Amino acid sequence: MNHVDVKQAIANGETSLGIEFGSTRIKAVLIDRRFETIASGSYEWENLLKDGYWTYNLTDIITGMQEAYREMKQEVERQFGITLRTTGSIGFSGMMHGYMAFDHTGELLVPFRTWRNSTTGAAAKALTDKFRFNIPERWSIAHLYQAILNEEPHVPRIDYLTTLSGYIHWLLTGNKTIGIGDASGMFPIDESIRNYNGLMLKQFDELVAAKGYPWKLKDILPEVRISGQQAGQLTEAGAKLLDVSQSLQPGIPLCPPEGDAGTGMVATNSVRKRTGNISVGTSVFAMIVLEREFSKVYPEIDLVTTPNGSPVGMVHANNCSSDINAWLGLFREFYEAMGQQADTNQIFSVLLHKALEADPDGGGLLSYGYFSGENITGLDKGRPLFVRSPESNFNLANFMRTHLFTSFGALKIGMDILTKEEDVAIDKVLAHGGLFKTPVVGQKIVSAALNVPVSVMATAGEGGAWGMAILASYMINKDQQESLEDFLDHKVFKDVQAQEMVPDGVDVKGFEVFTDRYKKGLAIERAAVDHLEENWRG
Repeated sequence: MNHVDVKQAIANGETSLGIEFGSTRIKAVLIDRRFETIASGSYEWENLLKDGYWTYNLTDIITGMQEAYREMKQEVERQFGITLRTTGSIGFSGMMHGYMAFDHTGELLVPFRTWRNSTTGAAAKALTDKFRFNIPERWSIAHLYQAILNEEPHVPRIDYLTTLSGYIHWLLTGNKTIGIGDASGMFPIDESIRNYNGLMLKQFDELVAAKGYPWKLKDILPEVRISGQQAGQLTEAGAKLLDVSQSLQPGIPLCPPEGDAGTGMVATNSVRKRTGNISVGTSVFAMIVLEREFSKVYPEIDLVTTPNGSPVGMVHANNCSSDINAWLGLFREFYEAMGQQADTNQIFSVLLHKALEADPDGGGLLSYGYFSGENITGLDKGRPLFVRSPESNFNLANFMRTHLFTSFGALKIGMDILTKEEDVAIDKVLAHGGLFKTPVVGQKIVSAALNVPVSVMATAGEGGAWGMAILASYMINKDQQESLEDFLDHKVFKDVQAQEMVPDGVDVKGFEVFTDRYKKGLAIERAAVDHLEENWRG
């Protein structure tokens, strides 16, 4: 679309807006009917460790949403000389899982507990045993049951339990609704009815019946919707909350709010069976759309769904890029101490490319970038750690390759269960995240870890907010009975180019050698957790 056509589309509300609350950034993306980005805005934020829980405060949640929207709106005004007053549709997404519990007045009963918390081990294990279905520590139901086990005084007062995306959607529409993908990270889903598993709801209520709570679980969970359905309209109060300039008009339809895993699947066109995607950031997760159920329960693998309700095997590792970023910061300090002017992107690119010159297994080096606990490897806390023996081949190339390998070490353990124990067929994996902005390196490492072809699309940098905008567009622009898979294949991605990389046998073997070392070395990481206190500097 040319400049004049886009301006007219904005004026006519022929656009879709997606806003995603990620772990380090809130981003707003406005797209046209050809799914191209018109304008975007963002707000940087960080989680806080407060009273033993990782959290974000409500003020930052609202301020961040408003700032991201304001930046996007200002970009529209700069580029097109028009004030944004309406859009065709809106959708919100956020970090999956976590715990936001409210009373009947809408008061948040305890600070938002994010996915990053690993404080629910007892509850997760008990529910997994009860349901015979893996309940990870991150899931909302694990947080709820742990609060019950802890006899926290707020539990009897709960009137509504939701996720971050569900909370924002509720604020702006008044509807206690959630997309099925995000819902599947709260409580198990029954694929046949595309709703919460009825038997497990009953089992949970029976489990806590002696407590005499005034609520049943189903009554405090959000209503489940699938992609393509309308989940409410922007209220007058919601419009004023989102747009502090009060230019935005109410009445805009909203699609079901989704989790960041779902928007990642959409942004990489990975919602068909036998496809998958990998999202790389502070954490890393792979989502593989399944053809059949597993033979048994695996605590390393979450069973969630796509935004249209298809079953997905999700391998989620809490730690990925934080340690690499810390080391790159150290190299930048050295570069500046030498009197050089540092370009962060160049430093990043140079150091990552050094990994391609390394020994296939990383030269006998070992590291763990565990800033927090890691469920896949059974650690409730983390200690970043670098280890080598006198015989290790200690050079820069091997150092960088080792840190890239270990970023995907926990993920590989989970993925090996899918491919080696359950024989899950994967035709291709689409990758997205900041690591893949550096050509070749990230793809090559991930392809070696998963031993499947890995592609990066030209749209990979668009991210989850763009994926959420696509879901909002699907709601209003799909043909009658058009599936999400067909909408993505035939409309959104029909002309999008992808760069595919197939596994290199030498790299695959090298990663296997490293993985064996990684598993054996976990005892070292456990010892570090046991003997290095969190405030050990003092």
